[in-house]
Order: sequence, then C-alpha cells, then structure tokens
Amino acid sequence: MLISVHQPQYLPWLGYFDKIAGSDLFVFLDDVQYKKREFQNRNKIRTKEGFMWLTVPVITKGSYYQRINEVLIYPTSTWKNEHLKSIIHNYAKSAYFELYIDFFEKLYKINWEYLCDLNVETIKFIMKELGMNTPVEFSSKLKLESRATQRLIDICKHFGADTYLSGTGARDYMDEKTFEENGIKVVYQDFRPPKYKQLFDGFEPYISAIDMLFNCGPESGKMIEEANSK
Repeated sequence: MLISVHQPQYLPWLGYFDKIAGSDLFVFLDDVQYKKREFQNRNKIRTKEGFMWLTVPVITKGSYYQRINEVLIYPTSTWKNEHLKSIIHNYAKSAYFELYIDFFEKLYKINWEYLCDLNVETIKFIMKELGMNTPVEFSSKLKLESRATQRLIDICKHFGADTYLSGTGARDYMDEKTFEENGIKVVYQDFRPPKYKQLFDGFEPYISAIDMLFNCGPESGKMIEEANSK
C-alpha cells in the first residue's frame, strides 16, 4: 500500500490533488502544530492582474502551539462574503462557472467554526469533481505521540503501508534512513502542472485547483493525469 500524508489546506493547488490521486490512502495530518503564513488558511486565485490571496481569518492570539484541528475561524461573516465576491468577480466569465458556483454559494453560507472542517469540505469537493475516489483518514484519530519523521512512519505502520509518497520539498529534512529501517520505501512526487487556458492572459501555475475547474470543467482530472503520465 502506498500512503501520502498532508496538512489540510484551504482550496489547495493541483499538486495537492495529484498526490492524493497517486495514493492508495491519503491521511489528513490534522493534529500537528498550525503554522502561520502557509497554505492552511489561505490560497491564491487567478485575476486579471495575476493572482490574489483568499485568506480565512483565524484566532491565533495566545494559541501559538495549537494544533490544526483546534484552530478556530474568527467569528465574522465578512471574509465569507469577500471570498465569494472575489470568486464570482474573477470567474463569472469562465466556461464552467455555472457548474460550480452553487457549491461556493452554499459553502460560504455555513457558519464555519473550525478551519480544519472548512478545509476538508473544500478538498473533498474538489476531489469529487476531479474524479478522485482515494479514501481519506485523519491522523488525529490515531492519538500518536511521536513527531516529525517518526510520526509519518507510525501512520504508515498503522495503516499497513509499505510505501510513503512524499512531496519533493521534504527531501531536505525527512530522515529516509529511518523509513528504510522500518521497512518503508520513500518515493517522491514528480508533479508537472498541466498548462491550460486560463480566463486571463498569461499562465499562473501555482494557484488553487478551483481555477482549473472553472476553466476546464469535468475534463480537469483527465488533463492532470495525462500531463503527468508522459
């Protein structure tokens, strides 16, 4: 079994879903420390000027060591209105706007309390629309005390995985030798973002996967697979 593990992010980019698609099981790493200024509470969408950030306001004051699944969203509807308006403004003329906007209109009507719940909801929606049926689990259910590389190994062992799929950025800090000593092979994701026609001139590859959905629709999943099978 090949397993991959990643923190739940807000409206993740295509590479996130390529990792999910390449796994027999995907585990949300939801019980590790929340980090500011990463992609757990924000992501980018395409605009005429290039891109813009959509950021979910969260409560971090006095909670530096909180885990991702403990992070509370700041109790105001302002951000939801802003995110929906930004999506409508920048994608209203996209080919598949009408197919997907209903989800976002419903999403931003919900009074989300925890960031993790919001993120998982958006991830599962995008997975479904990309045609991905990889089963998912949550690391928090395992009640592990280990950290860093050992935590990943313990997750693999719990689910009986003999192969761990990692992002290339982890090469610098992950202890591959410890994986090998535990009988687990490490392979690295080799993702090539497919180039597709975006609504505005130029091409921005490192933005939320919803950009591809709005522009390419139901063919998006197939396009990702074909671009990475060459």
